[in-house]
Amino acid sequence: MVSAPPTLASHTVVLAGDPDWRDHLTAAFEDAGATLHTASTVDETLARCQSREVDCLVAGPTVDGDDAPTLVGRIRDQTATLPVVVCAADGSGALASDVLGAGATDYVALDDGTTPSSAPVRERVATAIAESGRESDPDRARQFDALFDDAQTATWVLDQSGRLQRANQTARDLLGDAEASTGEPFWTLPWWRSAQIRSDVEQLVTRAVEDGVTDRLVTRTAGDAERTVELTVHPVRHTAGDVVSVVVEGDDVTDEVSVHRELRDSERLHRVTLNNMTDTVLVTDESGAFTYVCPNVHFIFGYSTEEIRDLGSIDALLGADLFDRDRLAEEGVLTNIETEATDKAGTTHTLLVNVREVDIQDGSILFSCRDITKRKRREAALRTLHQTTRALLYAETKREIAHRVVDDTGKMLAADAAALYLFDTDANSLEPVAYTDAMAALHGPIQALPADEDSPQGYSFIHDETRFYEDFYASERLDNPATELRSAVVVPLDDHGVFVVGTDDPDQLGEIQRELVALVAATAEAALDRVRRESRLRSQERTLQTQNQQLTRLNQINELIRDIDRALVQAESRDDVYQPVCEALAAGEDFAFAWVGEVEPTTESVQPTAWAGADGGYLDSVDLSVDETTSEPAGRTAATRDVTVVSNVAEGLRDDDWQKEALTRGFQSVVSVPLVYDGFLHGVLTVYADAPDVFETLAEEVLAELGETVASAISALNRKDALITSTGTRLEFTTRDSNFTLLRLAQRADSPLTFEGGLKQTADGVAMFVTVDDVESVVSVAEEMVAVDTVRVLNEGEGLLQLHLSQSFIALSLADHGAVLRRMDADTDSATLAVDAPSTIDSRPIIQHVTDTYPETELVAKYTDDRTPTHELYSTLLERFTERQLEVVQVAYYSGFFESPREQSGEDIAAALDISPTAFYRHTRTVQRKLFATLFDDIGLPTTTT
Repeated sequence: MVSAPPTLASHTVVLAGDPDWRDHLTAAFEDAGATLHTASTVDETLARCQSREVDCLVAGPTVDGDDAPTLVGRIRDQTATLPVVVCAADGSGALASDVLGAGATDYVALDDGTTPSSAPVRERVATAIAESGRESDPDRARQFDALFDDAQTATWVLDQSGRLQRANQTARDLLGDAEASTGEPFWTLPWWRSAQIRSDVEQLVTRAVEDGVTDRLVTRTAGDAERTVELTVHPVRHTAGDVVSVVVEGDDVTDEVSVHRELRDSERLHRVTLNNMTDTVLVTDESGAFTYVCPNVHFIFGYSTEEIRDLGSIDALLGADLFDRDRLAEEGVLTNIETEATDKAGTTHTLLVNVREVDIQDGSILFSCRDITKRKRREAALRTLHQTTRALLYAETKREIAHRVVDDTGKMLAADAAALYLFDTDANSLEPVAYTDAMAALHGPIQALPADEDSPQGYSFIHDETRFYEDFYASERLDNPATELRSAVVVPLDDHGVFVVGTDDPDQLGEIQRELVALVAATAEAALDRVRRESRLRSQERTLQTQNQQLTRLNQINELIRDIDRALVQAESRDDVYQPVCEALAAGEDFAFAWVGEVEPTTESVQPTAWAGADGGYLDSVDLSVDETTSEPAGRTAATRDVTVVSNVAEGLRDDDWQKEALTRGFQSVVSVPLVYDGFLHGVLTVYADAPDVFETLAEEVLAELGETVASAISALNRKDALITSTGTRLEFTTRDSNFTLLRLAQRADSPLTFEGGLKQTADGVAMFVTVDDVESVVSVAEEMVAVDTVRVLNEGEGLLQLHLSQSFIALSLADHGAVLRRMDADTDSATLAVDAPSTIDSRPIIQHVTDTYPETELVAKYTDDRTPTHELYSTLLERFTERQLEVVQVAYYSGFFESPREQSGEDIAAALDISPTAFYRHTRTVQRKLFATLFDDIGLPTTTT
């Protein structure tokens, strides 16, 4: 259908121009039914055009002297929407260009310069009005009323400054009674509770007035509830372009916003959940083609979403025949389907799949996949660990434990490079007892490491600290710079050693793997503790058994010793000492043969003096020379004076002939102990057993003590013989040995010195009487000598001194063996000693003892001395006097107490002896009474008569 041409009926037109020009067009517009207004000047024209009823301005080439382009420009400054048509008779292109450039709607050239055609002008003006869209006010009013009364939209009408003029019923229902707020700025109304909302509403209205339509969501409070309102602001302009009013439309979108917010939050929650959870969700249609792939699919499979879709089917990812379709249709969901799938890198994963029927996005089957590879590995590792733990319960050695732990590590962990070092206390190092081929291949030669801080293994062991190295090569303590290990765990095993697990993949030893390494290490440590405890228990049991055997043997030996001691007490001679000892030892369960021998100086050999047991002629078949290297044990003991033990005669069988002879007779172990007392070697005691290792420490010590007891018994017999024997041997020696204290004192004091007896042994030395020529010099020198503790002048006129020596004196050791130092004279050159030995004892040991004590000594005389009367008197007196009584009378005698007149009083001597005078006199009278009783009663001196 062709639309009717536009007309000017009911439209208002303003004709602006010279009067003559207006007259030509007035009739034409009036005939067309238009309401016509005229204007002669520009100001009048502008005023006319401000009216909202004007629909078009028709202007001539000039208006009151102003040209048409100038008029059009001023009109456009006032309004941009009013149609402006310029009519000119000249039809020049320059004028048309100028007015159209200034904003004119159209330019009409008249037919001639005097009588323009009315038809073209009316048509062009009607067309301009129609194209501008300007309608009549009644139509607009009806349209606005229809919109204003809309029950769905709240509408407020504001003036150009934003003050409320009107509000429809919907607005009043939405926001309350609006009439009471008419005339107030819209943004100050009480509906907008917060300053921020009021500011937002004000900006919304202001921008609409300045820039056009605006909208915004705002929140208002109605009672206790919050409502969200969408405000749309429309500026209303009149034909001149000025804003005459503002229309605000509001829609309550609280429910829509709430739903939108919930949908948005739900979408965000699902997006975050799907992006971050480790499970993968896939949806397919009935054919298996993917209809949905969750964004986190790469967590398990390593593929992107697009790459998963390119696979085409779920079968390519999870394998065919994953589940029974009929069963799924019957049950609706199938859970915990275990399967294996290969990721993009070719790694196999164990998956737990749930399958469910759905109807989502063209999909009908939903797959939920959970990677349980680590869990399965952990379960397998724990099973292996359990098996390893059970196996370690029966391991008996540390090496067995180390190999079992290292071999099972590859089954428990993804890392198969492992090594176990055990601490060697003797070498103070960590020894690699067990390690895998992978460890040797990656790390290079596995060598022992010092137990210090210079290596990762040593550091962890010393500090008892588990260390994880993300980059083993970067460790400052790296022991092998050529290592290809990248990550490693070093775990100390208490004081047993360290356990090392490593890999060339920095990401392979995760937290779970490190926990498993710690479990394996704890299991190994517990097993090593158990083996050590059991080893200690076994060792303790063996020790207890050995100790029990030793105690049993020791008890037997002690019984023998007691029997021997009883025999020694009753002994009257050397044979009474030696023979019972040999017989008692040979009768014991552990010993087969025993003998005692004395050293023969002339032949330098040990001569048997007593023996017992099954010797089988042994003593006649062996060389008993005194030799500390090659001879029979008795000869070695005689040479060294030390105990000689041969635990196993069979060892070094061909070294000495005596071993062959001993083994021939069944002797497998031997001990030989010296019979030494106070430096005197009386002989050797040698005992043989028919089993090896019989003479262990306890037996050796007991027999050594037995040797001292026997030697002491021999010495006691010698002393007894010295007391009861009337004849003896006088030995005279000359010595120049400076170790002889009295000679050294005489030489330094340049004064002769004579030993006067009075010998007494004290707790810290020995005391004696000496006479000297130069008392002052001797006392001065003695006080400076270390060997002399104190010196006391007893009788200065007689030169009598009492010396207290800090070291032993040879007279005491001679007395222990029955010899008596009778005389000793020392001058500045040498000293002479006279020693009496009983005739019943061998004088050679005494001579040896003197010459050994003072090497620069020689025997100058040896002869027999018959001292029967003197000896008998001396023996009788010694039996009656105590040591203290003898000491007191000796000091009194040498001090001149018995001289007449007395050289010293009893009080002086008592002070010198540190006793009271009463005690001194009591001791003196007691000795005198005993002496006279011996002379008159015991000896029986002849009675004299007058």
